[in-house]
Amino acid sequence: MATLPETPPSPAGRRPPVGLAGYPVDVGAGDLYRHAAPDVAQAWQQAAQGLMALREEAGVAVQELVGRQILDLGMSFRLTGEDEERDWPLSPMPLIVGAQEWTQVERGLVQRARLLEAVVEDIYGEGRLVADGHLPAALIAGSRYFARSMVGVGPRSGPHIHVYAVDLARGPRGQWRVLGDRLRLANGIGYALENRLALSRVTGSLLTDMRARRVAQFFSDLRGGIARECQRENPRIALLTPGRFNQSYPEQAHLARYLGFPLVEGRDLTVSDDRLYVRTIAGPKRVDALWRWIDTNALDPLRFDARSAIGVPDLFEALDRGGVTLANWPGAEVLEAPAFAAFMPRLFSALLGEEPILPNVATWWCGQPREAQDVAARLDQLMITPAFGVEVAGLPQGRPVAGRSLSPAQRRALLAAMERRPVDYCGQEIVTLSTTPALIDEAFVPRAFTVRAFLARNAAGEWSVMPGGFARLSSSGEMVTTMMGEGDISADVCVVDTAVDVATVSATPSVLGAPPAVRRGGGILASQAADNLFWFGRYMERAETTVRVVRAVLGSSIEVDAAAGHNPEVIARLVDLMVSWGAIEREDAGLGVPQACRAALADTAMNGSVGALFAAIRATALTLRDRFTTDFWRIASRPLPPMDGHRPGALLRAARELIERLSALSGLLAENFTLGPSRHFLDMGRRLERAVALCQTLRALSAQIETPEALGVLLDLSDSQITYRARYLAAPSTAPVLDLLLLDPTNPRSLAFQAQTLVGHIEALPSLGEDNLPEAPLLEARAILAPLSSLPVASWNLARLADVEQRLLTLSDTISTRYFLQFEKAGNPAGGSLLA
Repeated sequence: MATLPETPPSPAGRRPPVGLAGYPVDVGAGDLYRHAAPDVAQAWQQAAQGLMALREEAGVAVQELVGRQILDLGMSFRLTGEDEERDWPLSPMPLIVGAQEWTQVERGLVQRARLLEAVVEDIYGEGRLVADGHLPAALIAGSRYFARSMVGVGPRSGPHIHVYAVDLARGPRGQWRVLGDRLRLANGIGYALENRLALSRVTGSLLTDMRARRVAQFFSDLRGGIARECQRENPRIALLTPGRFNQSYPEQAHLARYLGFPLVEGRDLTVSDDRLYVRTIAGPKRVDALWRWIDTNALDPLRFDARSAIGVPDLFEALDRGGVTLANWPGAEVLEAPAFAAFMPRLFSALLGEEPILPNVATWWCGQPREAQDVAARLDQLMITPAFGVEVAGLPQGRPVAGRSLSPAQRRALLAAMERRPVDYCGQEIVTLSTTPALIDEAFVPRAFTVRAFLARNAAGEWSVMPGGFARLSSSGEMVTTMMGEGDISADVCVVDTAVDVATVSATPSVLGAPPAVRRGGGILASQAADNLFWFGRYMERAETTVRVVRAVLGSSIEVDAAAGHNPEVIARLVDLMVSWGAIEREDAGLGVPQACRAALADTAMNGSVGALFAAIRATALTLRDRFTTDFWRIASRPLPPMDGHRPGALLRAARELIERLSALSGLLAENFTLGPSRHFLDMGRRLERAVALCQTLRALSAQIETPEALGVLLDLSDSQITYRARYLAAPSTAPVLDLLLLDPTNPRSLAFQAQTLVGHIEALPSLGEDNLPEAPLLEARAILAPLSSLPVASWNLARLADVEQRLLTLSDTISTRYFLQFEKAGNPAGGSLLA
């Protein structure tokens, strides 16, 4: 097996290598490696040798080790048109660029960022570029991202562009070109971070040994650049997301967690007195800046698109009056239109008086007669793309198409469409892409690649360039789109130094680069997040309770003589209970115990079934993605266990596995949530649901409460069999069982314990007022606890139990009213401060 020589050849005598550190390799393994300078080629060899050593040490493929880290980090994505997420595809071999080559790329990126800032400022300001003939008016007005409402409305201080992503292509001879600018959303910036985290965890010190530049300082600069424009010393910066159904939501959640930004949706926010506030459980809290991940048109339904359901009413007013900083400024994405690329060379000259260091791919906009004729005449030599990024006739799904790939009929249809509306089309040169070694199936093969690079303003207002970025390796060799496609993989982009040590940068971002001040607590808790945590706890407990009922019906009690199967009436009452919970249909109850139990576990058409509840758990957890650990995700994402038809034994095994899975999730949540508001709402949901279920179960079995079967089932459902046995050393008896399940404050399954815990949680939550008087939820919780802590078991009957159940349901409504998105306008709450 051929390998590279230990000492790379000199540039004058360089020859194409045919191997990388002992791995099988396709010829050349990519021109990026084949034509690398000697010191960079040595870094490639070092990376390959490190991966080979890792494979030999672990005894498994390196791809498998990387896959495990991807699962641990919760890295996922969705292809366009798909509902389910996929694991993020990451190559173990990074894409390596030498520091000297990257320095030139950085200079070109900063130069381009300066130009884009000047162009955006002119488009929404003086408009000299159009007036002086440098830009056609139709080029601006034709873009779907042109925000007419922002003309004359600019930032009070600071720039229009804070964060900027750009797609780059490298030719086989080393020339870099710009494929497209991304000013709307910096998609991929989180994946660049996650790629580095995953690769670092797998390879240990390999990247450091290669002198790969670290990326943590870039994220610190990003945060500092946004904070610089705020009006407070310790500003609150939030990441505005469209929500969990957005394709890049996993990336947004990861970024928010890493940067320490609250992850908020439009309904979390409200504007009052031209300032922006997030609705929290402690009242509205000031938000100084937003890093937006939604389109301009969706930002404010009162100013832009009235159909938007994810924006913030009156946000425009707050922006116009300087009440909030926004990254990026609305309308900046107008420059994303491919048609703008046709005018970039002249804009460099007109605005900067410079030649572009990084030219963009040659582009001809068909909105000009001569260019339209040239594009039509050279159709087979060009890529035809929508001029403004929207679907147009002749280009399926709005994607670029190589003219030479069209059939005669498609060609005629496209030319006819271009003749009807030439302004909608651009012609672009077909770029030959450089290739890089990619480790595929334990062999290095060349893959064509593009790189998405990222820039952000730092605390001094200057541009900071991420040293590296996110590479997309094509499975087909074609790059008609910069989005991840079927079979494509990603790679970490490592910029390697050769003569200087890499500066150590803390992995924890801070605004000014200094260590952050020590503090405790988890920051603010938005009302919507509290709502989701509360219901997440309820769904978890509801699923566990239903599974326990299924297990009891199937006969799993450790008290053999007290199994539910010995009393048909007890079974009937438990089946009726599942009907009342919406776990099964009424007609399913008459099909037999196995059929009813299987329906309760697997029939997702019923909202109360275990399958539907697990779906609700996962859906709610997605909205809390920035709060849960990867261990939690791994367990929560598992499909339901197999149930093998209606066989009782298989159903019982499935029920036991589900109990174990729910117990594992409960343990992870208990151990990983600090004692703060998040933990309070999560556990309140569980306690409230457990208390209601216990009341309903006791009432359902009240007619058989004297029978040993019913008492055994009650102990089994409440997981209190061992406690009862240890305390009484006797068969279940009515009064002791009821005391244990209703009134014993030391039993974590008792009604009294749930009420007592609810009181404790609510007492720990912040109050809106400053008078220290108890609020409605606390008063209601104390009213529930009072009889449970003062009345003997003999005083309890069905009426009293029904009263407690009704009070619990009222408490749920009271908690919702008090804490969950109760502020339609951020008024000044009972003397509280809106500047918190």
